[in-house]
Amino acid sequence: MAVCGALSGAPPAAGMRNLKLTISYDGGDFSGWQVQPNRRTVQGEVEAALSAIEERPVKIHGSGRTDAGVHALGQVASVELANRIPLEKLPFAVNYRLPPAIRVLSAAEVPADFHARHSAIAKTYEYRFWRGQICPPFLRRYVWHMPYPLDEEAMCRAAPLFEGERDFRSLVTNGGQSMECTVRTIFSSTLQREGDHLTYRVRGSGFLYNMVRNIVGTILQVGRGNNSVDDIERILEARDRSLAGPTAPAVGLFLVSVEYPAA
Repeated sequence: MAVCGALSGAPPAAGMRNLKLTISYDGGDFSGWQVQPNRRTVQGEVEAALSAIEERPVKIHGSGRTDAGVHALGQVASVELANRIPLEKLPFAVNYRLPPAIRVLSAAEVPADFHARHSAIAKTYEYRFWRGQICPPFLRRYVWHMPYPLDEEAMCRAAPLFEGERDFRSLVTNGGQSMECTVRTIFSSTLQREGDHLTYRVRGSGFLYNMVRNIVGTILQVGRGNNSVDDIERILEARDRSLAGPTAPAVGLFLVSVEYPAA
């Protein structure tokens, strides 16, 4: 597997604990994960809550960025804390200071060299469609309503064609990150229908900027008949973003989980 990116940072200072936080959030009210000036972000909210507990500025490191409107069931962040609050109580202390749309689900002490981003070996995302003619109002923030005719059988055949180690330059939005290394490994890529829910699920070594949403948009072009299943290989080999489908809206995308080597 191709390796891209920086190495992990320095170990925690003496007296500090290196902690792994698992975080869930509704991204609809935030400008993404990463801290940005004059914008409300998930990272900014969590850092503010931890800083209040620690009584000093605290910096956390997420497993990766999620864009504005993207949700997370299991985002992971690492942080160094001096506060000796028991791990089982830390989520409650942080959540007390967080808005209801963000929740720390668990906290665990990890080795000094653990880093939420650099130590990750795989991530799983889901993209959720609602295929019914009328979208229930309580689902509108979490699905892309797509009641139009689609060739779902062709879409299901297209989904696995993104699997394997390959150059995904055709599926990265320009300007989002360095274009020097666009090789990633997709372990599984599937599309399944259950009732009115149509869910695309993808697990990979890592993902480029907007890559999952661009895969979804490309699969959708197959469903609409604008591309054939056989076009997927041509699009990937061309390494040309203009040949792939449009970027799907953020509303239906969830970061499901992040995986790390077994202890």
